[in-house]
Amino acid sequence: MIGRLRGVLVSRRGEVVCVEVGGVGYDVSMTPRGIAALPGVGEEVVVHTHTHVREDDLSLHGFGVEADRDLFRILLGAGGVGPKLAMSILGTMTHQEIVRCIVAEDADALTVVPGVGKRGAQKIVLELAPKLAGVDVEVVGSTSLVTVRQALEGLGYSTEEINGVMGELDPDSAIETQIKAALRALGRG
Repeated sequence: MIGRLRGVLVSRRGEVVCVEVGGVGYDVSMTPRGIAALPGVGEEVVVHTHTHVREDDLSLHGFGVEADRDLFRILLGAGGVGPKLAMSILGTMTHQEIVRCIVAEDADALTVVPGVGKRGAQKIVLELAPKLAGVDVEVVGSTSLVTVRQALEGLGYSTEEINGVMGELDPDSAIETQIKAALRALGRG
């Protein structure tokens, strides 16, 4: 398995970069955020990789930091989550947001990811929560976000409407402040 590449960035094409290591160019799939964090073409890069092997495919998925690669591997452990969906999750949400959603069992927050429906999100949370139980994450903020989400659902807002404003909220502020901010944002939309 190829776990890390250190070489020269040769090209960027969509969501694929080519890294030349020892005269060999490796095509590596990355998230747009991961690609944006790389230095310019012609400069040296270090990309942490996961090698995915299937009978009809051998592909490399790259990450700027090891923690994202490790989370990618954890996401692959959930039923129905393949490399494409795991990359979509990491491309849509930050590492901390993903862990927070799973640890706080906030499946609705995962539905912002293209390709993840309500049932799929619930399955991911159910299967991965035990694996991430020991991960150090600030659950206080995530617990308040779950409470805010439940309050907005109780007021009749749809999951899509709620997901649209959850990113604007400060998880460290009081729950009442978060609910007021969410209602103001929903009122603007």
